Amino acid sequence: MGEKGDEAAMDARVDRVAPDHGSGCNTWLVGDDEEVIVVDPGRDAEAVLTATSGREILAVICTHGHRGHVAAALEVAARDEAPVALHRKDVLAWREAHPGEEPDIEMEEGGRFEVADVALEVLHTPGHSPGSVSLYCEELGVVFSGDALLAAGPAPHAGAFPDFPGQLSAIGQELLTLPPEVRVLPGHGEEITVEAVGKRFDSWVAAGPQPGDRPG
Repeated sequence: MGEKGDEAAMDARVDRVAPDHGSGCNTWLVGDDEEVIVVDPGRDAEAVLTATSGREILAVICTHGHRGHVAAALEVAARDEAPVALHRKDVLAWREAHPGEEPDIEMEEGGRFEVADVALEVLHTPGHSPGSVSLYCEELGVVFSGDALLAAGPAPHAGAFPDFPGQLSAIGQELLTLPPEVRVLPGHGEEITVEAVGKRFDSWVAAGPQPGDRPG
């Protein structure tokens, strides 16, 4: 990467649009002052569009298809005619929120999205849902984990775990193999690091699925 690219990469950043109520999801914005990718638009399109004012939305990426993460996707994407991306295995869940509409991009493991001279790499991290993905940005040292992993551990959906062993396997294979200093930016709650996840992982395995009211 040349000098111009280095400067652009330094300008790239991550912004959080926090939910306005306890059950909402984190929306993450990746980009610079000119362009941005929206990760998990949630339910509040107005809040996301306000936060991205003056910046071109290049894509709207949904880490999975549950309504609380995708409800505002089409409205947010429409402003700049941006594509909406979702893993193909979560299209059925997407259709519950958007009947008659389809995502524009079917994500797969190893896919890449570029913005402001940084890249987001698609990691398939199923378990919370069949098509759950995480997005790793090496340049910024962050991974957007959606509901595959929260600071408190694997997230349930509607109070239960559809595939707890699969979710743990995805965390171990895709997220724990990232550098320990990488920040894990989840779909709900506060961030954690890969190193901290590694220290807690065995306790999550030993405890087994712990259904509860955590959003997911």
